[in-house]
Amino acid sequence: MTTIVKKQIIPAYITLLCGLMIIGCGTDDLGKAPVPENYVESINEWKEYRIGVLTGPTNWLRLDGIYWLEEGENSFGSGDNRDLTLPEGTIPEYAGTFTLEDGMITMRVAEGVIITHEGEPVEDMIIFNGENRPHLEHGSLEWFVDTRGERHGIRLYNKDNPKADAFEGFPAYPLDPEWHLIAKFTPNTDSLSVMVDNVLGEELERDSPGNIEFSIDGNRYSVIAFEANSGLFIMFADETNRTETYHAGRYMIIPFPDKDGQTIIDFNKAYNPPCAFNTFTTCQLPPPQNRLEVAIPAGEKRPVDWKGI
Repeated sequence: MTTIVKKQIIPAYITLLCGLMIIGCGTDDLGKAPVPENYVESINEWKEYRIGVLTGPTNWLRLDGIYWLEEGENSFGSGDNRDLTLPEGTIPEYAGTFTLEDGMITMRVAEGVIITHEGEPVEDMIIFNGENRPHLEHGSLEWFVDTRGERHGIRLYNKDNPKADAFEGFPAYPLDPEWHLIAKFTPNTDSLSVMVDNVLGEELERDSPGNIEFSIDGNRYSVIAFEANSGLFIMFADETNRTETYHAGRYMIIPFPDKDGQTIIDFNKAYNPPCAFNTFTTCQLPPPQNRLEVAIPAGEKRPVDWKGI
């Protein structure tokens, strides 16, 4: 569940410490990092992995809609007179009801309609109790409950999607080892909460474990890092957003630092956030401290033929 909180004021000296800025022309131990012998192969494997993830049965390229529920009973099906009108031809005109009562959601399936959970047909089922969000299926459709703040809705995926089947990756800059850089992680001595906006204009609070420093053309920069399961997560913007890359910025996952705080930031792995190619998303945006006044022509470019926000 996404929690929206009141804005907190970060002291000026903390903002200055974490802010994106050129803090000197000396590069010390920063700069370009040597690439491994299998570098090209590893980047291609990463691209294939990303394609596989994006085209998965319940991933971004097959997300077909989010249908928000009203308190009480909400009818659903493909008919125009339903409260939630699902894609034509994918489900009967009347398939059942979703009932929202005091934060709990129950699904009742119409007679003669087969909707399954883990392969077994269901008739009446609690599909959200504040914690569990079971997946339901009918034909090519799969859905579960999505919650944003106080709103509850049905997040719907359509696995029958020829456009997603044919996806071979977004446009990207040519692979350039010059953007494979040494980076230094500086941990925060105290926990730091950072306010992050999303594309809906909401503010969310995220904890940052520290900053990542790196050097471009002899100038040193620092960006705020966030935690992720597989490494450190960075949301950043740069000058290419004006014309070539997604206007709101891009994302990256970089390796956890070693015991000396050293890691690698490889902008060839900069990727588009979901809101660059799907309108049913609420992507978080780079904090002001992570907006670089430099062009980074590496990684994924702005999607073509995919509608975003």
